[in-house]
Amino acid sequence: MDANDIGSEAPKQAATHSDPMNSSSLLDDARDLWGEVRGLSHDRFQLAALETQRAGVSLVNMIIAGVLVAVLLCSAWMGLLSAAVLALIENGVMVRSAILLAVVLNLLLALVFCRVIHRKSRYLKFPATLHSFKPESPEHRDTEKP
Repeated sequence: MDANDIGSEAPKQAATHSDPMNSSSLLDDARDLWGEVRGLSHDRFQLAALETQRAGVSLVNMIIAGVLVAVLLCSAWMGLLSAAVLALIENGVMVRSAILLAVVLNLLLALVFCRVIHRKSRYLKFPATLHSFKPESPEHRDTEKP
């Protein structure tokens, strides 16, 4: 063996068994893991922010529809009262029928707005965020692996 060969083999052997290389690799793995955790947390917070925005829009829509329902119910009540008063004062079918038709129309519009409120209320529960926090089942994880 040549003296140069011995000198070149010794550093290789020392490099494979030294702690600085293993700790450097462990540090790189920890940094990679931290980066993945930060990315996943960012995605979850972004999803929560988007759902908060959608929930806010749904809430505003529900409030507007609720105010409209209140106005329509008040006008329907006033229509019912005016129909009853007109029925007592006059026996004319034409005026009473017209007022009752307006009352029925107002009640139908109130029903439509109540359905809008009911449909929009499901977005206030943050369904996608809650679904993202559920752990995956073992069967689902096995099917995703290549």
